[in-house]
Amino acid sequence: MAAKKMAIIATKGALDMAYPPLILASTAAALGWEVQIFFTFHGLQLLRKDLSGIAISPIGNPAMPMPVPMPVVVSMLPGMQAMATSMMKAKMKKKGVASLAELRSLCQEAEVKFIACQMTVDLFDFSKSDFIDGIEYGGAATFMKFAGETDVCLFI
Repeated sequence: MAAKKMAIIATKGALDMAYPPLILASTAAALGWEVQIFFTFHGLQLLRKDLSGIAISPIGNPAMPMPVPMPVVVSMLPGMQAMATSMMKAKMKKKGVASLAELRSLCQEAEVKFIACQMTVDLFDFSKSDFIDGIEYGGAATFMKFAGETDVCLFI
């Protein structure tokens, strides 16, 4: 029986949306699945060497419980994004949740293929030196070939 395959399209660069593609990919790879993640638009931020700019938006997802409840109007004040990000990172660390860099490394060790969308790299004038080593660059057609053969295909 052939190994299962999973394709993930990562389009978001916010902290809360950075975890799902990496957690799902590392889990599937640990189960022996062949996995590829196509990082496009804001999802490309997850491949940058420096992940410090990845933040959570307190107004980005009103259904997400914040560590300290706050009205939406307070969430829009200057400095609230940094505070919410700091609080969320502290809570994740306290609960033993791996960092994004750790999850990303786990994926690479498990041979999850990371594909950076070349069109997005060009569109936002990124340099390949902005990104971690061990990734591939390709267009949607490159990814679609694999995605068309998968058992599970997710858009995150």
